Amino acid sequence: MSLTGKKVKTSGIIISRPVSFTFLLIYLLQGAVIAWLIWQYNQHENVILQQQKKIEELEQKVKILDIIEQYQIGFDNNETAQLANVVYDESNKFGLDPLLILAVIISESAFRKSQTSDMGAEGLMQILPSTAQTVASKWGILWPKKGGLGNPGLNVRVGTAYLFELILKYKDIKKAITAYNIGTGVTEEYFSFGATPPARYYDKVRKIYLELKARFGEK
Repeated sequence: MSLTGKKVKTSGIIISRPVSFTFLLIYLLQGAVIAWLIWQYNQHENVILQQQKKIEELEQKVKILDIIEQYQIGFDNNETAQLANVVYDESNKFGLDPLLILAVIISESAFRKSQTSDMGAEGLMQILPSTAQTVASKWGILWPKKGGLGNPGLNVRVGTAYLFELILKYKDIKKAITAYNIGTGVTEEYFSFGATPPARYYDKVRKIYLELKARFGEK
């Protein structure tokens, strides 16, 4: 007989209440320990994932920086680093390959930040001021009182947003890149007559992109 005079029958085995309470306590403690170990493991995994993410981000930025340094004309070290950050951030924001953005810049301006075309397009990604301000307003990009498209970071932010808009519009990277170069109006005229816009510019961007990918892409 137990000290309390009461017994509990569990699975055919008779145990006293104090013993059953002890078993329950041990079970709960084991559960708590296991839960704590699982939490610790998950925390450890999250730390590792965050570290891996930071390493990948750093590697990507270094790759972008290497390309800019090889192609840039007239940038100082600070401007080069800032531009690398902008290219990385904007390509991530719109889900575009940063090498594509760099290929467009090389094709449009050869990384001459003060480049202006005969049509009035300005800066690294050769954007018309009217188009740029429309895009900037749509995407909440602040427009400075001075500098405008001559600011490399602003130019890339607006140019990337505009390219993304064209990709959404045409749902085709070739058509989008072509329209980026010759304008949506001319592109639509070709389509209205059932004609294909010239692919010369797209072929140029694609060639540069593949060269960058071969040299700087993932191994």
